[in-house]
Amino acid sequence: MTLRHRSGLVVVDKPGGMTSHDVVARVRRLAGTRKVGHAGTLDPMATGVLVLGVERATRLLGHLMLTEKAYDATVRLGAATTTDDAEGEVVATASTSGLDDATIRAAAATFVGTLQQVPSAVSAVRVDGKRAYARVRAGESVELEPRTVTVHDLVVHGVRAGDGVYDLDIGVRCSSGTYIRAIARDLGRSLGVGGHLAALRRTAVGPFTLDRARTLEQLADRFEPVPLADAARASFPSVDLSAEQAADVRFGRALDLDLQGVTGVFDESGGFLALYEPRGGRARAVAVFVP
Repeated sequence: MTLRHRSGLVVVDKPGGMTSHDVVARVRRLAGTRKVGHAGTLDPMATGVLVLGVERATRLLGHLMLTEKAYDATVRLGAATTTDDAEGEVVATASTSGLDDATIRAAAATFVGTLQQVPSAVSAVRVDGKRAYARVRAGESVELEPRTVTVHDLVVHGVRAGDGVYDLDIGVRCSSGTYIRAIARDLGRSLGVGGHLAALRRTAVGPFTLDRARTLEQLADRFEPVPLADAARASFPSVDLSAEQAADVRFGRALDLDLQGVTGVFDESGGFLALYEPRGGRARAVAVFVP
């Protein structure tokens, strides 16, 4: 039986060919409410984990967007495209005959750590209040500033030689804001042959992995969001409060707690109350979720 107007997170296994907004529109119909948002856009060609918030859980999304993400991807070496992925037009090709497995793996290993990365010109980065991709589609030339990102792991699962190209299957665990398309582009440039992203599947957003994701068809059969309290405990450190402390939280008051970062606070019955963070020597409210 469909659960309507219930606050919580919905972890979707997004299919290829749909925008993130398309998925939000579908979940709005399933949930029976317009109050649905998503944490972190996935391109139409990409598949995998897309985390959505329903009702009060939409307020949790901005904090979840800051968490790390994981991807499985295929990078094609030997061709550069206008969009740095397979959906763009090929603008340059180069022979890959001088490459081999060891050379490609060594180059890929240099993309681990703290990097200065220029997002793709067709990304969702805002330039003077307008999305970069919208400016590109309007015929404008867009140059974005480099950003500091962190790639925690980049594992090469396989290197496959094709017809004048190499396909590199990788797994990436990285900070929020890292563009896998940009890694593909920059890896191709570093090898002197050009490169683009041929396939992308997001396997995790913070603690939410493909194991917890459901297809839209599965959600249509049984729409059951991850309850807000469970989502908060999975996403943040947690502290259980006394009745007196819980009463203070309901008024947004500071607490005498020693926190190490953004933390979920819960009442004696396990109900999720708020997110708090250390500030000025005390724990102070980031967002309060109780009425």
